Amino acid sequence: MNVPTPHYLLFSEADRRKESGRWRFALCSADGSVEYEAADVEPEVRGERLDLLTVVRALESLDEPAKVTLVGCSPYVRQGLRYGLPEWRDNGWRWEYFGQMVPVKNGDLWQRLDHALRFHRIECRHRRFDPPHVGDEATAGERTEDRPTSKNRVGANRIVRPSPEALRRQSGLSVRWAVPRRAKARWRLWRSRVIGMWKRWGVVVSGEW
Repeated sequence: MNVPTPHYLLFSEADRRKESGRWRFALCSADGSVEYEAADVEPEVRGERLDLLTVVRALESLDEPAKVTLVGCSPYVRQGLRYGLPEWRDNGWRWEYFGQMVPVKNGDLWQRLDHALRFHRIECRHRRFDPPHVGDEATAGERTEDRPTSKNRVGANRIVRPSPEALRRQSGLSVRWAVPRRAKARWRLWRSRVIGMWKRWGVVVSGEW
């Protein structure tokens, strides 16, 4: 008779403050009841190593093969399980760093975790907390009215100004390429100088050139 593999939810917690070093984990069954719980203090362990150590000790506390779902594990543990562990194992627990093969950080704990994978099936589940949905339509309408729009955004980070093309359309002018005033003035000055030079040479200027 085939005995079903037990399934546990692993909740791990590590205090990342410098002066703490506290860790705690709880192994719960699928219905939510706590099967095993442990907590302790590691005075010399901090940060990512403490996160990894908490998960390793939780897996090593199981006395039979099981399926374990890591709920809310740290990004360091989650990314190491998904992407780093197979490559580190094949490279002898070393990885390439600026063209050189160097030992993997916390390699001793990763090897203990890799040993646990021989008996347990591990998966990670990322917890996401969304803000509560507001069911009151009146409150939602008030929030919409208070939100600054493009018409009343004077007090916001930037002021929305109409484009030159929009101003020309509002004034009734034809939408054409507009020559800047300074360029027109330079053109008139250059034109008058050229016409004066031609007149001194006796050149007859006709038309509106």
